[in-house]
Amino acid sequence: MRLSRPRIDPVLDDDATDEQREILSASGRGRSPLNVQRTIAQYPELARARQSFTQHVMVDTSLPARDRELLILRTGWNCQSEYEFGQHSRFGKSVGLTDEEIRRVTLGPDADGWDDFDATLLRAADELHHDAFISDTTWQALAERYTTRQLMDVVFAVGQYHIVSMALNSFGVQFEPETSERFPK
Repeated sequence: MRLSRPRIDPVLDDDATDEQREILSASGRGRSPLNVQRTIAQYPELARARQSFTQHVMVDTSLPARDRELLILRTGWNCQSEYEFGQHSRFGKSVGLTDEEIRRVTLGPDADGWDDFDATLLRAADELHHDAFISDTTWQALAERYTTRQLMDVVFAVGQYHIVSMALNSFGVQFEPETSERFPK
């Protein structure tokens, strides 16, 4: 973690306004809201706007869940957002990624063990991170399998988690006590 304490405190249940309680209830989806959601609830208008886009990227996306998580994990790693990487390590495991694959995400698209398409996904995340552009070669490789909507969702998934990673790093969002996933050693 870049910061050892939050710059913006998460909203605690006892201190929440009615508007913040409504936001936290919607973002928690039957479980206790994460610290990222509690922190963004400090700005209710932003939190509501973000919920809609996050719903698209995480639930309504045209991407297969495993592919989405590879893109998000690589983005979290590229942005050095340990909170993001830790949370999506859990999500990645829930959609079939192994501990070894999650560790290998940190090594990038040229690491031994990736199939060609997984390497292409990681390369797309890297190109967007470094150049804000997917090269023609990478685009064509993605387009061999993906529809136009899926190609668009690749860009928006990486973009969404760039924004989230910047916020997490800058706001100092801290891990929940029960979170054990961190950057691989």
